[in-house]
Amino acid sequence: QVQLVESGGGLVQAGGSLRLSCAASGSIFSIFVMGWYRQAPGKQRELVAAITSDSKINYADSVKGRFTISRDNAKNTVYLQMNSLKPEDTAVYYCNAKVIGSGYWGQGTQVTVSS
Repeated sequence: QVQLVESGGGLVQAGGSLRLSCAASGSIFSIFVMGWYRQAPGKQRELVAAITSDSKINYADSVKGRFTISRDNAKNTVYLQMNSLKPEDTAVYYCNAKVIGSGYWGQGTQVTVSS
């Protein structure tokens, strides 16, 4: 079992920045990918960024150059630094941890970008 706790969402004006954090606990040794997903009202959940256990990184085209995913292994925490935010980035952001044969989700954190 893996537990994920997200923090750092909020309301920000367009062009602003936010940093999301996802702290993992439990069977963290079994995690091979951690990622951030988002879901806007009426839309499907989509991958925003992911980082593997050997630090390979993948971003959605819509956030490349604006968002940065990173990890602090000592704190078992993954971060998503979001810069130059746009109203279309408004969504609930979820942390995800993949283990062999399964995956875990955090509770989600709301990010709202006003124009």
